[in-house]
Amino acid sequence: MHEKILILDHGSQYTQLIARRVRELNVYCEIHPFSKAEEHRNDPALKGVILSGSPFSVHDPGAPDTDLTGLLGRVPVLAVCYGAQLLAKRAGAQVERTRVREYGRAYLDNIHVSDPLFTGIHAGTQVWMSHGDSIVSAAGSMEVMASTHAVPVAAYRLKDGPTFAVQFHPEVYHTTDGLRLLGNFVLGVCGCSGDWTPKGFAESTVEELRQQLGNDQVVLALSGGVDSSVAALLLHRAIGDRLHCIFVDNGLLRKNEFTDVLESYRHMGLNITGVDARDRFFGALRGQEDPEAKRKAIGRTFVEVFDAEAHRIKDVKWLAQGTIYPDVIESVSVNGPSATIKSHHNVGGLPDRMKLQVVEPLRTLFKDEVRRVGRELGLDPGILGRHPFPGPGLAIRILGEVTPEKVALLQEVDHLWIGGLREAGLYDEVWQAGAILLPVQSVGVMGDERTYEKAVALRAVTSTDGMTADWCHLPHEFLARISTAIINQVKGVNRVVYDISSKPPATIEWE
Repeated sequence: MHEKILILDHGSQYTQLIARRVRELNVYCEIHPFSKAEEHRNDPALKGVILSGSPFSVHDPGAPDTDLTGLLGRVPVLAVCYGAQLLAKRAGAQVERTRVREYGRAYLDNIHVSDPLFTGIHAGTQVWMSHGDSIVSAAGSMEVMASTHAVPVAAYRLKDGPTFAVQFHPEVYHTTDGLRLLGNFVLGVCGCSGDWTPKGFAESTVEELRQQLGNDQVVLALSGGVDSSVAALLLHRAIGDRLHCIFVDNGLLRKNEFTDVLESYRHMGLNITGVDARDRFFGALRGQEDPEAKRKAIGRTFVEVFDAEAHRIKDVKWLAQGTIYPDVIESVSVNGPSATIKSHHNVGGLPDRMKLQVVEPLRTLFKDEVRRVGRELGLDPGILGRHPFPGPGLAIRILGEVTPEKVALLQEVDHLWIGGLREAGLYDEVWQAGAILLPVQSVGVMGDERTYEKAVALRAVTSTDGMTADWCHLPHEFLARISTAIINQVKGVNRVVYDISSKPPATIEWE
């Protein structure tokens, strides 16, 4: 039983960032909706609780009203932004709506440097504010621990227990000493040991898988990506050849990817079968133009192909999936079902269809943590360092109907784009890159002839886990060189554009 920090989510855009910062301290944490607080009251592994911010005002009807009975006083609590306002209001303090939402940098003063929460943090340190309400006075057992020029109560504690609150967001990069403050709380106040490491995770997970799976047969769909590959290595260490991996060629992979990745897996000693199902997928996509319809068609076809292959395995009882923590979090919202932005390719009906028990060894990890575990397991660097690639493949990078001819064209463009990034030493500076085939044609001139051919967009972003992303500021000379190579070498393309939108408001993929 590993020590745990519980993060109660009130709907803040930064909640996952809190979890990531706590994980950076080698401390395990989980995010749960504020309404589920009571389910964790008697958890013997619980070492502390963090209350997230929220888009709500404490004065809004229906605003989150977290019940901390059985938690407050039993374990340390750190309330952030909305959480701080909520506890202040309950203590009888004055929490007022401000006419202008305060958003941006501020600087702490009057810091109680002797308090354990502020160990090593000094006056003038930069913090990041994002709130529409302000705590304008203290009341009850509140003791003010810091302020700013605009916020009289930027941090406080409750004298009758290890409960702390900050009006600012320590989890964001703009709060200079944010990680130190979180470390003071998690490692200092809560007394966590900070021993949740990739090596420890791998060892404990392998042992848990051995206990869970026994002598059963397990089937896993490999995609060539980091998540499914790391899941496969953990399972292979636990049960050996009782893990049966299936790698499906849906015709929507990158150029030469099926044969290259299949060979890599065989070198890793995995028990793997390659399946050529290209024609079947292209048939399912015929006439489909809507992005969600394409995803569903691919999902249905994958289930059918994978199901048929899995039935060739005798006595298989488990379906393994490379589900990671962002997938889990996004399926649970604060106040009910989340809006569907786009379907996750690894959670769409597969378990029910196949009547198998599901095992997900990575469901507690963020993407960068998966990479660290993969490195610990000795995963092939070529797979470990690969950019994320969408489950539906190039189908959602072709706007409109997908045909074999369009895929072949886009594969050539993508090959030049990704290869160019590698040759220029830029690949590892980019979190994800891809090319998009646009449903437009444009006029061009090649030689002395007029052309009317296709346009493609190049996309490259920087990110930590894909939840937010910024477009890459690549050298103009490099982009010009790639554009020239694509137009000269890929017949049917006469225009290349570069996508300079960030997430949010855009998504990383176009569909």
